[in-house]
Amino acid sequence: MQMIRTPEDETEARAIQDELRGLVVRDEPGPPPGAGLVTGVDVAYDDARDVVVAAAVVLDAATLTVVEEATAVGTVAFPYVPGLLAFREIPTVLAALEALTSDPGLVVCDGYGLAHPRRFGLAAHLGVLTGLPVIGVAKNPFTFSYEQPGGRRGDSSPLLADDGEEVGRALRTQEGVKPVFVSVGHRVGLANACAHTLWLARDYRLPESTRRADALCRRALREATGRQDL
Repeated sequence: MQMIRTPEDETEARAIQDELRGLVVRDEPGPPPGAGLVTGVDVAYDDARDVVVAAAVVLDAATLTVVEEATAVGTVAFPYVPGLLAFREIPTVLAALEALTSDPGLVVCDGYGLAHPRRFGLAAHLGVLTGLPVIGVAKNPFTFSYEQPGGRRGDSSPLLADDGEEVGRALRTQEGVKPVFVSVGHRVGLANACAHTLWLARDYRLPESTRRADALCRRALREATGRQDL
């Protein structure tokens, strides 16, 4: 595992991203969908108290049943800056992953990998630090453009940067609902990342890994802060 580096300011944070980006592996297809384990990670914040909670939920990829869960509570140590959110989340997410006794297998982030202004979002950052295969599945396209994919489950369209580079795909996981936005993080190809997303999103728009991790981190945040309105 790579050492966590906490930047002192935005300039250093961007320099770290630029340095670590060169370590991303994009020539591996990744594990096949429906095999082994898959782990969803997500975070929740109480900004008034500078508290961040991360959750990691391990699922049996074949059945989507929960194998193990872990949470971690941390302090927000970096300000909110678009494009630098990973520095707010990485330490606590890593603590949750390290609390697992299971091998995480494929990790699914609620966020971006290549689909990032410097091509190094949370999914890529987490993959480089851990060495694990990681993909990002986001709810919105961030700063990138796309054509609406077809209306059928599995239809997709390229997620494009201003220069025309394909940084991910808009993927329709359910008929009649908005697409999700899939990008590679580390050690997984884009086609396989989309196949994993469809496998995990059997009944809902979002992958079951993300849904489970989101519910767990919100519950853990309420327990950590005593606030029931979160």
